Amino acid sequence: MGLFAEFKEFALKGSVLDLAVGVIIGAAFGKIVNSAIEDLLMPVVGLTGNVDFSKAEFVLRKADPLVAGSKDISVRYGNFVTIAINFLILALCIFLVVKLFNTARKRFESQAPVPPPPGPTKDQLLLTDIRDLLAKGR
Repeated sequence: MGLFAEFKEFALKGSVLDLAVGVIIGAAFGKIVNSAIEDLLMPVVGLTGNVDFSKAEFVLRKADPLVAGSKDISVRYGNFVTIAINFLILALCIFLVVKLFNTARKRFESQAPVPPPPGPTKDQLLLTDIRDLLAKGR
């Protein structure tokens, strides 16, 4: 099988389409949660004081005012802290959505009627007939 044929078979599988839809919905959900964090949660937290970590840094060496073009050498950890907090909140939201989905699914599955057990197969019916014929012959 050629490379193109293998790729076509792979791309047309349902699981690839499901994955693509999941990635798109996940990205949109991430934007919603980020907006909720930045636009709704952080202003409320900001009432207690300065919570903008994005500009936080640890200066290793100050710029030399006598040297032209000299800059501070610093570790800018603030943006990392902000993104890490956003990630933790996003992960918590996704966990809660998945937990809610699993709870609802279990509830719906428990309400579904139990299907009747399948009847005997053809082989089982034939073996039953043979057994009955042998029992009559004795």
